[in-house]
Amino acid sequence: MRLSSLAARSSGRESNLKFEKIRQNRFLVLGRAGMDLYADPPGTRTEEAERFTASLGGSAANIAAAIVKLGGSASLITAVSDDAVGRYTVNQLRGYGIGTEYVSTVAGDARNSLAVVETRIENCQSVIYRNGAADFLLADHHVATVDFAAHGALIVTGTCLAMEPSRAATFLAIELAKSEELPIIFDIDYRPYSWASAEDAAATCTRAASLSDIVVGNDVEFAVMAGNSDGLKLARILADTTANSVVYKMGEKGSIAFSGAQSFETSIFAVTALKPTGAGDAFMGGLATGLAEGHALAPALRRGTAAAAIVVSRVGCAPAMPTSGELKDFLDKQLVPA
Repeated sequence: MRLSSLAARSSGRESNLKFEKIRQNRFLVLGRAGMDLYADPPGTRTEEAERFTASLGGSAANIAAAIVKLGGSASLITAVSDDAVGRYTVNQLRGYGIGTEYVSTVAGDARNSLAVVETRIENCQSVIYRNGAADFLLADHHVATVDFAAHGALIVTGTCLAMEPSRAATFLAIELAKSEELPIIFDIDYRPYSWASAEDAAATCTRAASLSDIVVGNDVEFAVMAGNSDGLKLARILADTTANSVVYKMGEKGSIAFSGAQSFETSIFAVTALKPTGAGDAFMGGLATGLAEGHALAPALRRGTAAAAIVVSRVGCAPAMPTSGELKDFLDKQLVPA
């Protein structure tokens, strides 16, 4: 969808009363879950490693782990493979206290996502295996079993839109959630290796964004959605037309948030980073639970930014997510963001 056509849409922003539901702090998170293998000890290159440590991975699973560790409730909507790695993933989800009632097991040759990752800042390698990914087999009949009315918001990660049948199932989930007046939070989560083309990603993600109440993405993701033109302009247009709030992340430069006619910037926190991975998932977990606890957008974004800073300073993604106590202690020590 082009910027001009999106700008021409009439405002679909609904009453802020809708966001009272998010105060339940009970989230549905739709997207992938898998296994991460980290070269060990930290700092080791994958090609030089003699051992690896395993942990829960996948952006949606990481977001759900962040929400639970920060005091919220999260159930995952996904599909996993009918094998040892799929069972490992489900066991890990349960170990974190993430609801697995909407995790479906798919038979056949489908396999769970696998990421081989390094705990390094310079030249950090992340090798992702997603051939025949099980989560892409999430289908309409899986989504139809979800009790959307029992939750306060739906978080959708964009990777699940890259292929059918999970694309159709994701749009059905959005439709069903909206019918229960749940806020829709869309994490663009663009991974180019998952998509047939950048043009397909732009059209599909822009459609999802236009159906969402809160849209979160980085500068590269918004640029892709805008057809490699002005991503920041697209973020503003979404906030002016269909979304309640839009968060445009810029890495070390922090983020800019738009909510109607208002905008404000949030700076990052200075930490000694061990790796770049997991920051976006922690950011979403901190933002979502901050809104659920009744914080306005600005302090909720500061929580998300702090959670991201904590995660990049630790090994792993899901295991590195802070608890509510750790996040509070971190924020109490930070008088001024970097």
